[in-house]
Amino acid sequence: MIDIHRTQQFSNLELLARQVVEGFITGLHKSPFHGFSVEFAEHRLYNTGESTRHIDWKLYGRTDKLFIKRFEEETNLRCQIILDISSSMYFPTDPDKPTAKQNKMYFAVHCAASLIELLRRQRDALGISMFSEKVDLHTRARSGMVHVKMLYNELEKVLKQPPEEQKKKTFAIRSLHELAESIHKRSLVVIFSDMFESSEETAELFSALQHMKHNKHEVVLFHVVDKSKEIDFDYEKRPFRFVDMETGEQVKVNPAEIRESYRTAIAKFKKDLMLHAAQYRIDFVEADINEGFDQVLMAYLLKRSKMP
Repeated sequence: MIDIHRTQQFSNLELLARQVVEGFITGLHKSPFHGFSVEFAEHRLYNTGESTRHIDWKLYGRTDKLFIKRFEEETNLRCQIILDISSSMYFPTDPDKPTAKQNKMYFAVHCAASLIELLRRQRDALGISMFSEKVDLHTRARSGMVHVKMLYNELEKVLKQPPEEQKKKTFAIRSLHELAESIHKRSLVVIFSDMFESSEETAELFSALQHMKHNKHEVVLFHVVDKSKEIDFDYEKRPFRFVDMETGEQVKVNPAEIRESYRTAIAKFKKDLMLHAAQYRIDFVEADINEGFDQVLMAYLLKRSKMP
């Protein structure tokens, strides 16, 4: 039973995240996220009689002196959650229900909130970055409830943004390069995006993803899409007026006339995205909003918790 007086200190988003994570924990065999095992810290002079296991022989070859490599145990994880807040993430929209729950932004925000709650319970350090045509927000990874409350507050702002203010273009390339340079310490980087960029800039987009792997970051990409509409192009056989959510450009067309060519183009883009993710050792997660954020996230966490 939920204590009503106690829940008043939580936002709606935080409370929902707590309830979702409670359900996750009962289904997980072990934590899906762990701190990185060891990190090199510094050298110190070798003392006669101690183990030679960690002697840096390359350094010995250069200096003719024996040095021991010292390492720091990593007990906690640093996680940077990166959220695409461009206008395309508010698809699909319903003019009669401007706050409709089932769009890509709702999906991504609630996934992010659930991850925050899960990692908060492990006392891990968390940060959030948001981008559209530029980096709109970047917080460093920290722990502590004041910081966590601030992260939830920023996510709430995105959900409550009025439709007329949701006219932000996507420039993932520049933003991801900038964020890659901003995350200095080794981290788990989780990206929520539809990755929709201009088709002429696909190669640069993949280069930006590769950049996210520097500093030995572990990168997870949730490719957030409405599969029925954006991948399968499942529309009725009648004329539609399609509106670009970022530019306002409109085109009237019968979906049946372009369905096959559209599916071919989007399938190629998705295949290239998955191949490059595999090449760069980025964990690629297909995230169809129609399956529900909790189901998609739980399936990924279960798979991850079973990994050695």
